[in-house]
Amino acid sequence: MENPLLPPIPELVIGLVAFLIVFIFLGKKLLPNINKVLNERRAAIEGGMEKAAAAQTEAQQVLEDYRAQLADARHEAARLRQEAQEQGVALIAEMRSEGQRQREEIIAAGHAQIEADRKVAAAALRQDVGKLAIDLAGRVVGESLADSGRQSRSIDRFLDALEVKSADVTKAEANR
Repeated sequence: MENPLLPPIPELVIGLVAFLIVFIFLGKKLLPNINKVLNERRAAIEGGMEKAAAAQTEAQQVLEDYRAQLADARHEAARLRQEAQEQGVALIAEMRSEGQRQREEIIAAGHAQIEADRKVAAAALRQDVGKLAIDLAGRVVGESLADSGRQSRSIDRFLDALEVKSADVTKAEANR
């Protein structure tokens, strides 16, 4: 009786011959092509890795250059900021001094204008007071003091006496 698990011998021989034909075919034709493709792929991968390493080295160099440029730019920005602050301080000081000078000019011009206005007002007041005094004196004396030379001398004496009296009163008040 035959063993059902063992195949018949002729089938076994045919299977073995078919296997050897496929094995020889694969070994002679297909395996060299596969090895060639694998070798090409390995070379491409190794070349790619070398290129990647070179690219990484170049990228690292570019990164270092960028960092150096960034540090230089930061230093330059800090220097420019400092320079701008110094210029701002100088400009503020210049503007203050210019403002101070203009203020002093305005004050001086104002004092000069006030002094000129005071002199004009004093002269006008002196004339008005003189006319009033001449009219009053003419009424009191009963004669006309129309002589301009006499009028002028009388007015000057009267106003000079008033100024002296006013100066004496001011000194007395200041001594208290």
